[in-house]
Amino acid sequence: MTSERTAGRGPVLKIENLGVDFWVDGTWYPAATGMNYEVQPGEVLAIVGESGSGKSSSSMALLGLLPPNGRVNGRIEFKGRDISAVSASQLRKIRGEEIAVIFQEPMTALNPVYTIGAQIIEMLRTHKGMVPADARARTLELLELVEMPQPEVSIDKYPHQLSGGQRQRAMIAMAVSCEPALLIADEPTTALDVTVQAEILDLMRDLRHKVDSAIVLITHDMGVVADMADRIIVMKDGVIVEAGDVHTVFSSPSHEYTEKLLAAVPKLSVEIDAAEAEEARVSAEKPILTFEDVVIEYPKRGRIPAFRAVDGVSFEIRAGEVVALVGESGSGKTTIGRAAIGLLPVHSGTLEVNGTNIAGAKEKVLRDVRRDAGIVFQDPGSSLNPRLPIGESIGEPIMLAGKAKGAELQKRVETLLDEVELPRSYRNRYPHELSGGQRQRVGIARALALRPPLLIADEPTSALDVSVQARFLDLLQGLQEQLRFACLFITHDLAVVDVLAHRVLVMHKGVLVEQGVKDQVLRRPKDPYTQRLIAAVPVPDPVVQRERRELRAAGRQ
Repeated sequence: MTSERTAGRGPVLKIENLGVDFWVDGTWYPAATGMNYEVQPGEVLAIVGESGSGKSSSSMALLGLLPPNGRVNGRIEFKGRDISAVSASQLRKIRGEEIAVIFQEPMTALNPVYTIGAQIIEMLRTHKGMVPADARARTLELLELVEMPQPEVSIDKYPHQLSGGQRQRAMIAMAVSCEPALLIADEPTTALDVTVQAEILDLMRDLRHKVDSAIVLITHDMGVVADMADRIIVMKDGVIVEAGDVHTVFSSPSHEYTEKLLAAVPKLSVEIDAAEAEEARVSAEKPILTFEDVVIEYPKRGRIPAFRAVDGVSFEIRAGEVVALVGESGSGKTTIGRAAIGLLPVHSGTLEVNGTNIAGAKEKVLRDVRRDAGIVFQDPGSSLNPRLPIGESIGEPIMLAGKAKGAELQKRVETLLDEVELPRSYRNRYPHELSGGQRQRVGIARALALRPPLLIADEPTSALDVSVQARFLDLLQGLQEQLRFACLFITHDLAVVDVLAHRVLVMHKGVLVEQGVKDQVLRRPKDPYTQRLIAAVPVPDPVVQRERRELRAAGRQ
Protein backbone atom coordinates (compact mmCIF):
# COMPACT_ATOMS: atom_id res chain seq x y z
CA MET A 1 0.00 0.00 0.00
CA THR A 2 1.67 3.25 -1.09
CA SER A 3 0.65 6.38 0.82
CA GLU A 4 -0.03 9.74 -0.85
CA ARG A 5 3.09 11.22 0.69
CA THR A 6 5.28 8.52 -0.91
CA ALA A 7 3.55 8.52 -4.31
CA GLY A 8 5.88 9.40 -7.15
CA ARG A 9 9.00 8.45 -5.18
CA GLY A 10 11.01 5.34 -5.94
CA PRO A 11 11.24 2.39 -3.57
CA VAL A 12 13.74 2.52 -0.70
CA LEU A 13 14.56 -1.14 -1.26
CA LYS A 14 14.18 -3.24 -4.40
CA ILE A 15 15.15 -6.92 -4.43
CA GLU A 16 15.55 -8.79 -7.72
CA ASN A 17 16.08 -12.55 -7.94
CA LEU A 18 17.82 -12.69 -4.54
CA GLY A 19 19.36 -16.01 -3.56
CA VAL A 20 21.16 -17.03 -0.36
CA ASP A 21 23.16 -20.29 -0.09
CA PHE A 22 25.23 -21.89 2.68
CA TRP A 23 28.24 -24.19 2.18
CA VAL A 24 27.83 -27.25 4.41
CA ASP A 25 29.90 -30.45 4.15
CA GLY A 26 31.03 -29.77 0.61
CA THR A 27 27.62 -28.76 -0.78
CA TRP A 28 25.80 -25.45 -1.31
CA TYR A 29 22.37 -25.54 0.36
CA PRO A 30 19.85 -22.85 -0.67
CA ALA A 31 18.26 -20.82 2.17
CA ALA A 32 16.39 -18.44 -0.14
CA THR A 33 15.74 -18.60 -3.88
CA GLY A 34 14.46 -16.14 -6.52
CA MET A 35 13.12 -13.50 -4.13
CA ASN A 36 11.58 -10.36 -5.65
CA TYR A 37 9.99 -7.50 -3.69
CA GLU A 38 10.23 -3.78 -3.00
CA VAL A 39 9.54 -1.47 -0.05
CA GLN A 40 8.33 2.12 -0.38
CA PRO A 41 9.24 5.01 1.99
CA GLY A 42 7.07 4.98 5.12
CA GLU A 43 5.76 1.48 4.35
CA VAL A 44 5.85 -1.62 6.59
CA LEU A 45 6.48 -4.90 4.77
CA ALA A 46 6.05 -8.02 6.93
CA ILE A 47 7.97 -11.19 6.03
CA VAL A 48 6.43 -14.23 7.73
CA GLY A 49 7.13 -17.95 7.72
CA GLU A 50 8.34 -20.77 9.93
CA SER A 51 11.91 -21.30 11.19
CA GLY A 52 14.08 -22.28 8.26
CA SER A 53 11.87 -20.51 5.70
CA GLY A 54 14.70 -18.09 4.84
CA LYS A 55 13.13 -14.88 6.17
CA SER A 56 15.99 -13.90 8.52
CA SER A 57 18.79 -15.18 6.24
CA SER A 58 17.52 -13.17 3.26
CA SER A 59 17.20 -10.01 5.39
CA MET A 60 20.66 -10.34 6.98
CA ALA A 61 22.06 -10.83 3.46
CA LEU A 62 20.99 -7.27 2.62
CA LEU A 63 23.55 -5.95 5.12
CA GLY A 64 26.35 -8.44 4.52
CA LEU A 65 25.75 -10.04 7.93
CA LEU A 66 25.80 -13.67 6.81
CA PRO A 67 28.35 -16.09 8.34
CA PRO A 68 31.53 -16.90 6.34
CA ASN A 69 29.96 -20.00 4.74
CA GLY A 70 27.13 -17.94 3.19
CA ARG A 71 26.90 -16.41 -0.28
CA VAL A 72 24.45 -14.02 -1.93
CA ASN A 73 23.41 -13.61 -5.55
CA GLY A 74 20.91 -11.34 -7.28
CA ARG A 75 20.45 -7.57 -7.14
CA ILE A 76 19.93 -5.54 -3.93
CA GLU A 77 18.97 -2.00 -4.83
CA PHE A 78 18.91 0.56 -1.99
CA LYS A 79 17.68 4.06 -2.86
CA GLY A 80 18.37 3.34 -6.53
CA ARG A 81 21.92 2.05 -5.99
CA ASP A 82 23.02 -1.59 -6.30
CA ILE A 83 24.70 -2.43 -2.96
CA SER A 84 25.13 -6.16 -3.60
CA ALA A 85 28.71 -5.70 -4.84
CA VAL A 86 29.96 -2.69 -2.82
CA SER A 87 33.11 -2.95 -0.70
CA ALA A 88 33.03 -3.94 2.98
CA SER A 89 33.94 -0.37 4.07
CA GLN A 90 31.12 1.14 1.97
CA LEU A 91 28.65 -1.38 3.39
CA ARG A 92 29.78 -0.54 6.95
CA LYS A 93 28.98 3.12 6.28
CA ILE A 94 25.49 2.20 5.02
CA ARG A 95 24.87 -0.07 8.03
CA GLY A 96 23.62 1.89 10.99
CA GLU A 97 23.54 5.22 9.14
CA GLU A 98 21.07 4.41 6.35
CA ILE A 99 19.92 0.86 7.14
CA ALA A 100 19.47 -0.16 10.78
CA VAL A 101 18.48 -3.41 12.47
CA ILE A 102 16.40 -4.09 15.59
CA PHE A 103 17.46 -7.57 16.70
CA GLN A 104 15.27 -10.19 18.35
CA GLU A 105 17.25 -10.38 21.60
CA PRO A 106 18.70 -7.00 22.62
CA MET A 107 20.66 -8.58 25.49
CA THR A 108 22.91 -10.37 22.99
CA ALA A 109 23.01 -7.42 20.54
CA LEU A 110 23.97 -4.78 23.13
CA ASN A 111 27.50 -4.73 24.56
CA PRO A 112 27.23 -5.78 28.25
CA VAL A 113 30.34 -3.81 29.37
CA TYR A 114 29.14 -0.40 28.12
CA THR A 115 26.17 1.66 29.27
CA ILE A 116 23.34 2.04 26.76
CA GLY A 117 24.14 5.77 26.58
CA ALA A 118 27.77 5.09 25.63
CA GLN A 119 26.65 2.73 22.85
CA ILE A 120 24.19 5.23 21.33
CA ILE A 121 26.76 8.04 21.67
CA GLU A 122 29.30 5.87 19.80
CA MET A 123 26.81 5.47 16.92
CA LEU A 124 26.28 9.23 16.69
CA ARG A 125 30.00 10.05 16.86
CA THR A 126 30.91 7.36 14.29
CA HIS A 127 28.21 8.13 11.72
CA LYS A 128 27.35 11.79 12.40
CA GLY A 129 30.73 13.11 13.60
CA MET A 130 29.17 14.70 16.70
CA VAL A 131 31.27 16.00 19.60
CA PRO A 132 30.66 14.13 22.92
CA ALA A 133 28.45 16.80 24.53
CA ASP A 134 26.16 17.07 21.48
CA ALA A 135 26.02 13.27 21.13
CA ARG A 136 24.97 12.90 24.78
CA ALA A 137 22.28 15.57 24.41
CA ARG A 138 20.96 13.84 21.27
CA THR A 139 21.02 10.45 23.08
CA LEU A 140 18.80 11.88 25.83
CA GLU A 141 16.39 13.16 23.14
CA LEU A 142 16.30 9.69 21.56
CA LEU A 143 15.63 7.97 24.89
CA GLU A 144 12.74 10.41 25.47
CA LEU A 145 11.50 9.67 21.93
CA VAL A 146 11.32 5.94 22.69
CA GLU A 147 9.64 6.75 26.04
CA MET A 148 12.41 5.31 28.19
CA PRO A 149 11.57 5.89 31.88
CA GLN A 150 13.83 8.54 33.46
CA PRO A 151 16.15 9.03 30.44
CA GLU A 152 18.68 11.06 32.47
CA VAL A 153 19.11 8.05 34.81
CA SER A 154 18.70 5.25 32.22
CA ILE A 155 21.42 6.72 29.95
CA ASP A 156 24.06 5.58 32.45
CA LYS A 157 22.62 2.09 33.03
CA TYR A 158 24.08 -1.13 31.68
CA PRO A 159 21.88 -3.52 29.63
CA HIS A 160 21.48 -5.98 32.53
CA GLN A 161 20.03 -3.19 34.70
CA LEU A 162 17.08 -2.70 32.32
CA SER A 163 13.95 -4.81 31.82
CA GLY A 164 13.34 -6.61 28.50
CA GLY A 165 11.03 -3.85 27.26
CA GLN A 166 13.50 -1.13 28.27
CA ARG A 167 16.40 -2.92 26.52
CA GLN A 168 14.27 -3.13 23.38
CA ARG A 169 13.55 0.62 23.63
CA ALA A 170 17.31 1.28 23.95
CA MET A 171 17.93 -0.85 20.86
CA ILE A 172 15.24 1.05 18.91
CA ALA A 173 16.77 4.37 20.04
CA MET A 174 20.15 3.19 18.71
CA ALA A 175 18.60 1.94 15.47
CA VAL A 176 16.83 5.26 14.70
CA SER A 177 19.64 7.50 16.00
CA CYS A 178 20.89 8.23 12.49
CA GLU A 179 17.35 8.43 11.04
CA PRO A 180 17.82 5.49 8.65
CA ALA A 181 15.79 5.22 5.46
CA LEU A 182 15.24 1.49 6.13
CA LEU A 183 14.66 -0.30 9.43
CA ILE A 184 14.88 -4.11 9.57
CA ALA A 185 13.02 -5.37 12.66
CA ASP A 186 13.83 -9.05 13.28
CA GLU A 187 11.22 -10.47 15.70
CA PRO A 188 11.32 -7.21 17.73
CA THR A 189 8.57 -8.22 20.19
CA THR A 190 8.99 -12.01 20.58
CA ALA A 191 9.95 -12.09 24.26
CA LEU A 192 7.91 -9.07 25.37
CA ASP A 193 4.77 -8.96 27.47
CA VAL A 194 1.59 -7.95 25.61
CA THR A 195 1.40 -4.51 27.23
CA VAL A 196 5.09 -3.76 26.51
CA GLN A 197 4.64 -5.22 23.00
CA ALA A 198 1.71 -2.86 22.37
CA GLU A 199 3.87 0.09 23.50
CA ILE A 200 6.81 -0.97 21.29
CA LEU A 201 4.52 -1.35 18.25
CA ASP A 202 2.95 2.06 18.91
CA LEU A 203 6.45 3.46 19.21
CA MET A 204 7.61 1.92 15.90
CA ARG A 205 4.44 3.18 14.21
CA ASP A 206 5.05 6.73 15.50
CA LEU A 207 8.72 6.65 14.49
CA ARG A 208 7.79 5.51 10.99
CA HIS A 209 5.72 8.69 10.59
CA LYS A 210 8.29 10.95 12.28
CA VAL A 211 11.36 9.89 10.26
CA ASP A 212 9.54 8.40 7.22
CA SER A 213 11.49 5.13 7.51
CA ALA A 214 10.48 2.06 5.56
CA ILE A 215 10.27 -1.02 7.82
CA VAL A 216 10.89 -4.67 6.97
CA LEU A 217 9.23 -6.59 9.82
CA ILE A 218 10.34 -10.22 10.26
CA THR A 219 8.00 -12.09 12.58
CA HIS A 220 5.98 -15.24 13.21
CA ASP A 221 3.33 -13.36 15.24
CA MET A 222 0.33 -12.81 12.96
CA GLY A 223 -1.23 -10.46 15.52
CA VAL A 224 1.80 -8.16 15.18
CA VAL A 225 1.52 -8.38 11.38
CA ALA A 226 -2.15 -7.40 11.54
CA ASP A 227 -1.25 -4.48 13.81
CA MET A 228 1.72 -3.08 11.88
CA ALA A 229 1.99 -4.19 8.26
CA ASP A 230 0.83 -2.58 5.00
CA ARG A 231 1.93 -5.52 2.84
CA ILE A 232 2.93 -9.08 3.61
CA ILE A 233 5.25 -11.71 2.10
CA VAL A 234 4.80 -15.37 3.09
CA MET A 235 7.89 -17.60 2.79
CA LYS A 236 8.22 -21.37 2.80
CA ASP A 237 11.41 -23.37 2.18
CA GLY A 238 13.25 -20.28 0.93
CA VAL A 239 10.61 -19.28 -1.63
CA ILE A 240 7.97 -16.53 -1.57
CA VAL A 241 4.68 -18.45 -1.86
CA GLU A 242 2.35 -15.47 -1.43
CA ALA A 243 2.59 -11.67 -1.40
CA GLY A 244 0.02 -8.92 -1.25
CA ASP A 245 -1.87 -6.30 0.70
CA VAL A 246 -2.25 -7.33 4.36
CA HIS A 247 -6.08 -7.12 4.28
CA THR A 248 -6.28 -9.34 1.18
CA VAL A 249 -3.86 -11.98 2.49
CA PHE A 250 -5.64 -12.22 5.86
CA SER A 251 -9.18 -12.24 4.46
CA SER A 252 -8.65 -14.45 1.40
CA PRO A 253 -5.24 -16.19 1.28
CA SER A 254 -4.49 -17.78 -2.07
CA HIS A 255 -1.87 -20.35 -0.99
CA GLU A 256 -2.67 -23.38 1.17
CA TYR A 257 0.44 -22.80 3.30
CA THR A 258 -0.79 -19.30 4.20
CA GLU A 259 -4.18 -20.77 5.12
CA LYS A 260 -2.43 -23.34 7.34
CA LEU A 261 -0.29 -20.64 8.96
CA LEU A 262 -3.32 -18.47 9.76
CA ALA A 263 -5.32 -21.46 11.02
CA ALA A 264 -2.51 -22.37 13.46
CA VAL A 265 -2.59 -18.97 15.19
CA PRO A 266 -4.10 -19.33 18.70
CA LYS A 267 -6.90 -16.78 19.13
CA LEU A 268 -8.29 -15.34 22.33
CA SER A 269 -11.94 -16.42 22.09
CA VAL A 270 -14.80 -14.22 23.24
CA GLU A 271 -17.17 -17.17 23.78
CA ILE A 272 -17.83 -18.82 27.13
CA ASP A 273 -16.36 -22.33 27.32
CA ALA A 274 -18.43 -25.11 28.87
CA ALA A 275 -15.79 -26.49 31.25
CA GLU A 276 -17.81 -27.11 34.43
CA ALA A 277 -17.43 -30.93 34.23
CA GLU A 278 -13.64 -30.73 33.96
CA GLU A 279 -13.56 -28.16 36.77
CA ALA A 280 -15.52 -30.48 39.08
CA ARG A 281 -13.28 -33.44 38.17
CA VAL A 282 -10.09 -31.48 38.91
CA SER A 283 -11.40 -30.01 42.19
CA ALA A 284 -11.74 -33.55 43.57
CA GLU A 285 -7.99 -34.21 43.12
CA LYS A 286 -5.40 -33.52 45.84
CA PRO A 287 -3.35 -30.27 45.75
CA ILE A 288 0.16 -30.78 44.37
CA LEU A 289 1.40 -27.19 44.73
CA THR A 290 0.12 -24.89 47.50
CA PHE A 291 1.14 -21.27 48.15
CA GLU A 292 -0.31 -19.83 51.35
CA ASP A 293 0.42 -16.14 52.06
CA VAL A 294 3.90 -16.55 50.53
CA VAL A 295 6.35 -13.64 50.65
CA ILE A 296 9.62 -13.78 48.66
CA GLU A 297 12.30 -11.13 49.07
CA TYR A 298 15.64 -10.51 47.39
CA PRO A 299 18.05 -9.45 50.17
CA LYS A 300 20.01 -6.19 50.29
CA ARG A 301 23.24 -6.32 48.28
CA GLY A 302 25.71 -3.47 48.66
CA ARG A 303 23.89 -0.26 47.76
CA ILE A 304 20.95 -2.17 46.22
CA PRO A 305 18.14 -2.26 48.82
CA ALA A 306 16.12 -5.37 49.67
CA PHE A 307 13.29 -5.97 47.20
CA ARG A 308 9.97 -7.75 47.86
CA ALA A 309 9.27 -9.63 44.60
CA VAL A 310 6.21 -11.60 45.79
CA ASP A 311 3.89 -10.29 48.49
CA GLY A 312 1.30 -12.47 50.25
CA VAL A 313 0.43 -14.80 47.35
CA SER A 314 -2.01 -17.70 47.92
CA PHE A 315 -3.17 -20.34 45.39
CA GLU A 316 -3.12 -24.08 44.79
CA ILE A 317 -2.77 -26.40 41.80
CA ARG A 318 -4.33 -29.86 41.86
CA ALA A 319 -3.36 -33.07 40.05
CA GLY A 320 -4.51 -33.03 36.42
CA GLU A 321 -4.85 -29.23 36.35
CA VAL A 322 -3.09 -26.61 34.19
CA VAL A 323 -2.92 -23.21 35.89
CA ALA A 324 -1.59 -20.29 33.85
CA LEU A 325 0.40 -17.53 35.56
CA VAL A 326 0.35 -14.28 33.57
CA GLY A 327 1.60 -10.72 34.06
CA GLU A 328 4.23 -8.28 32.82
CA SER A 329 8.00 -8.53 33.26
CA GLY A 330 8.88 -7.85 36.88
CA SER A 331 5.47 -8.95 38.14
CA GLY A 332 6.94 -11.94 40.02
CA LYS A 333 5.89 -14.79 37.65
CA THR A 334 9.30 -16.42 37.24
CA THR A 335 10.12 -15.82 40.91
CA ILE A 336 7.07 -17.92 41.85
CA GLY A 337 8.12 -20.65 39.39
CA ARG A 338 11.66 -20.79 40.81
CA ALA A 339 10.41 -20.81 44.39
CA ALA A 340 8.04 -23.70 43.59
CA ILE A 341 11.02 -25.99 42.93
CA GLY A 342 13.11 -24.71 45.82
CA LEU A 343 15.50 -22.51 43.81
CA LEU A 344 14.54 -19.40 45.82
CA PRO A 345 14.02 -19.19 49.60
CA VAL A 346 10.63 -18.16 50.99
CA HIS A 347 10.69 -15.19 53.39
CA SER A 348 7.40 -16.14 55.06
CA GLY A 349 4.26 -18.19 54.46
CA THR A 350 3.74 -21.84 53.53
CA LEU A 351 4.85 -23.43 50.23
CA GLU A 352 3.97 -27.12 49.85
CA VAL A 353 5.03 -29.38 46.97
CA ASN A 354 3.23 -32.74 46.97
CA GLY A 355 2.48 -32.44 50.69
CA THR A 356 5.98 -31.28 51.80
CA ASN A 357 6.44 -27.74 53.13
CA ILE A 358 9.66 -26.42 51.57
CA ALA A 359 9.61 -22.97 53.22
CA GLY A 360 12.85 -22.95 55.23
CA ALA A 361 13.56 -26.62 54.38
CA LYS A 362 17.07 -28.11 54.48
CA GLU A 363 18.96 -28.92 51.26
CA LYS A 364 18.32 -32.70 51.57
CA VAL A 365 14.54 -32.10 51.70
CA LEU A 366 14.77 -29.74 48.72
CA ARG A 367 16.71 -32.35 46.70
CA ASP A 368 13.96 -34.91 47.31
CA VAL A 369 11.22 -32.39 46.45
CA ARG A 370 12.93 -31.43 43.17
CA ARG A 371 12.43 -35.01 41.99
CA ASP A 372 8.69 -34.30 42.29
CA ALA A 373 8.95 -31.27 39.99
CA GLY A 374 10.06 -31.00 36.36
CA ILE A 375 10.75 -27.70 34.61
CA VAL A 376 10.59 -26.73 30.92
CA PHE A 377 12.57 -23.57 30.17
CA GLN A 378 11.90 -20.73 27.72
CA ASP A 379 15.04 -21.39 25.66
CA PRO A 380 15.71 -25.13 25.34
CA GLY A 381 18.88 -24.44 23.36
CA SER A 382 20.63 -22.91 26.37
CA SER A 383 19.15 -25.32 28.94
CA LEU A 384 20.43 -28.49 27.19
CA ASN A 385 24.09 -29.47 27.45
CA PRO A 386 25.52 -28.90 23.92
CA ARG A 387 28.13 -31.66 24.48
CA LEU A 388 25.62 -34.38 25.34
CA PRO A 389 23.56 -36.32 22.77
CA ILE A 390 19.80 -35.97 23.21
CA GLY A 391 19.45 -39.50 24.64
CA GLU A 392 21.96 -38.79 27.41
CA SER A 393 20.28 -35.46 28.29
CA ILE A 394 16.91 -37.19 28.66
CA GLY A 395 18.30 -40.15 30.58
CA GLU A 396 20.52 -38.11 32.93
CA PRO A 397 17.81 -37.36 35.59
CA ILE A 398 16.80 -41.07 35.68
CA MET A 399 20.42 -42.19 36.08
CA LEU A 400 21.25 -39.57 38.77
CA ALA A 401 18.12 -40.55 40.73
CA GLY A 402 19.25 -44.17 40.60
CA LYS A 403 16.00 -45.30 38.97
CA ALA A 404 17.51 -47.22 36.04
CA LYS A 405 20.74 -47.95 34.19
CA GLY A 406 22.03 -49.92 31.23
CA ALA A 407 19.40 -51.49 28.97
CA GLU A 408 16.54 -50.43 31.27
CA LEU A 409 17.67 -46.78 31.05
CA GLN A 410 17.87 -46.96 27.25
CA LYS A 411 14.37 -48.42 27.12
CA ARG A 412 12.99 -45.58 29.26
CA VAL A 413 14.72 -42.99 27.05
CA GLU A 414 13.09 -44.57 23.97
CA THR A 415 9.67 -44.48 25.69
CA LEU A 416 10.11 -40.77 26.48
CA LEU A 417 11.12 -40.02 22.87
CA ASP A 418 7.98 -41.85 21.71
CA GLU A 419 5.83 -39.81 24.10
CA VAL A 420 7.12 -36.47 22.78
CA GLU A 421 6.81 -37.76 19.19
CA LEU A 422 10.49 -37.68 18.27
CA PRO A 423 12.13 -40.54 16.29
CA ARG A 424 14.19 -42.87 18.46
CA SER A 425 17.15 -42.29 16.14
CA TYR A 426 17.33 -38.71 17.48
CA ARG A 427 18.83 -40.07 20.70
CA ASN A 428 22.27 -39.79 19.06
CA ARG A 429 21.79 -36.23 17.79
CA TYR A 430 23.12 -33.13 19.53
CA PRO A 431 20.93 -30.09 20.44
CA HIS A 432 22.33 -27.93 17.61
CA GLU A 433 21.14 -30.54 15.08
CA LEU A 434 17.48 -30.06 16.11
CA SER A 435 15.00 -27.28 15.37
CA GLY A 436 13.60 -25.05 18.15
CA GLY A 437 10.39 -27.07 18.35
CA GLN A 438 12.29 -30.36 18.50
CA ARG A 439 14.58 -29.05 21.26
CA GLN A 440 11.51 -27.98 23.23
CA ARG A 441 10.15 -31.55 22.93
CA VAL A 442 13.46 -32.82 24.33
CA GLY A 443 13.02 -30.34 27.20
CA ILE A 444 9.58 -31.83 27.98
CA ALA A 445 10.93 -35.41 27.79
CA ARG A 446 13.73 -34.53 30.23
CA ALA A 447 11.31 -32.71 32.58
CA LEU A 448 8.95 -35.72 32.63
CA ALA A 449 11.73 -38.34 32.90
CA LEU A 450 11.04 -39.05 36.59
CA ARG A 451 7.25 -38.84 36.13
CA PRO A 452 6.98 -35.83 38.49
CA PRO A 453 3.54 -34.89 39.83
CA LEU A 454 4.35 -31.20 39.13
CA LEU A 455 5.55 -29.54 35.90
CA ILE A 456 6.68 -25.90 35.76
CA ALA A 457 6.64 -24.53 32.19
CA ASP A 458 8.34 -21.10 31.98
CA GLU A 459 7.44 -19.34 28.69
CA PRO A 460 7.96 -22.58 26.68
CA THR A 461 6.23 -21.32 23.50
CA SER A 462 7.43 -17.70 23.20
CA ALA A 463 10.19 -18.40 20.64
CA LEU A 464 8.27 -20.97 18.56
CA ASP A 465 6.59 -20.46 15.18
CA VAL A 466 2.80 -20.57 15.23
CA SER A 467 2.53 -23.98 13.54
CA VAL A 468 5.27 -25.48 15.76
CA GLN A 469 3.59 -23.85 18.78
CA ALA A 470 0.24 -25.42 17.84
CA ARG A 471 1.82 -28.90 17.64
CA PHE A 472 3.69 -28.31 20.91
CA LEU A 473 0.47 -27.30 22.72
CA ASP A 474 -1.35 -30.38 21.35
CA LEU A 475 1.51 -32.57 22.61
CA LEU A 476 1.55 -30.96 26.06
CA GLN A 477 -2.23 -31.27 26.37
CA GLY A 478 -2.12 -34.95 25.40
CA LEU A 479 0.68 -35.74 27.87
CA GLN A 480 -1.07 -33.82 30.65
CA GLU A 481 -4.33 -35.70 30.12
CA GLN A 482 -2.45 -39.02 30.01
CA LEU A 483 -0.10 -38.51 32.98
CA ARG A 484 -2.38 -36.20 35.05
CA PHE A 485 0.46 -34.02 36.39
CA ALA A 486 -0.24 -30.58 37.86
CA CYS A 487 1.16 -27.84 35.62
CA LEU A 488 2.09 -24.22 36.40
CA PHE A 489 2.28 -22.60 32.94
CA ILE A 490 4.08 -19.23 33.07
CA THR A 491 3.41 -17.14 29.95
CA HIS A 492 2.60 -13.73 28.54
CA ASP A 493 0.59 -15.15 25.61
CA LEU A 494 -3.08 -15.01 26.61
CA ALA A 495 -4.20 -16.84 23.46
CA VAL A 496 -2.05 -19.82 24.53
CA VAL A 497 -3.62 -19.58 27.99
CA ASP A 498 -7.06 -19.84 26.37
CA VAL A 499 -6.03 -23.05 24.58
CA LEU A 500 -4.33 -24.80 27.48
CA ALA A 501 -5.32 -23.58 30.95
CA HIS A 502 -8.10 -24.57 33.34
CA ARG A 503 -7.52 -21.63 35.68
CA VAL A 504 -5.62 -18.32 35.41
CA LEU A 505 -3.59 -16.35 37.97
CA VAL A 506 -2.80 -12.68 37.19
CA MET A 507 0.26 -11.09 38.83
CA HIS A 508 0.99 -7.36 39.00
CA LYS A 509 3.95 -5.89 40.90
CA GLY A 510 4.35 -8.96 43.10
CA VAL A 511 0.68 -9.20 44.06
CA LEU A 512 -1.91 -11.70 42.83
CA VAL A 513 -4.59 -9.27 41.60
CA GLU A 514 -7.01 -11.82 40.12
CA GLN A 515 -7.49 -15.58 39.93
CA GLY A 516 -10.28 -17.80 38.71
CA VAL A 517 -11.43 -20.19 36.00
CA LYS A 518 -10.26 -19.37 32.49
CA ASP A 519 -13.62 -18.05 31.26
CA GLN A 520 -14.09 -15.67 34.16
CA VAL A 521 -10.57 -14.15 33.96
CA LEU A 522 -10.21 -13.95 30.17
CA ARG A 523 -13.76 -12.99 29.22
CA ARG A 524 -15.18 -11.30 32.33
CA PRO A 525 -12.13 -9.81 34.08
CA LYS A 526 -12.83 -7.83 37.24
CA ASP A 527 -9.48 -6.19 37.97
CA PRO A 528 -8.58 -3.06 35.88
CA TYR A 529 -5.06 -4.42 35.32
CA THR A 530 -6.41 -7.70 33.88
CA GLN A 531 -8.75 -5.69 31.62
CA ARG A 532 -5.78 -3.63 30.39
CA LEU A 533 -3.71 -6.78 29.79
CA ILE A 534 -6.43 -8.41 27.66
CA ALA A 535 -7.06 -5.18 25.70
CA ALA A 536 -3.36 -5.13 24.68
CA VAL A 537 -3.40 -8.59 23.02
CA PRO A 538 -2.97 -8.17 19.22
CA VAL A 539 -5.68 -9.93 17.19
CA PRO A 540 -4.71 -11.65 13.89
CA ASP A 541 -7.23 -9.56 11.93
CA PRO A 542 -6.15 -6.16 10.48
CA VAL A 543 -9.64 -4.60 10.67
CA VAL A 544 -10.40 -5.73 14.23
CA GLN A 545 -6.88 -4.88 15.39
CA ARG A 546 -7.14 -1.33 14.05
CA GLU A 547 -10.41 -0.84 15.95
CA ARG A 548 -8.84 -2.22 19.16
CA ARG A 549 -5.79 0.04 18.75
CA GLU A 550 -7.96 3.13 18.26
CA LEU A 551 -10.05 2.22 21.33
CA ARG A 552 -6.89 1.74 23.39
CA ALA A 553 -5.49 5.09 22.20
CA ALA A 554 -8.80 6.82 23.03
CA GLY A 555 -8.69 5.30 26.52
CA ARG A 556 -5.24 6.83 27.15
CA GLN A 557 -6.37 10.34 26.24
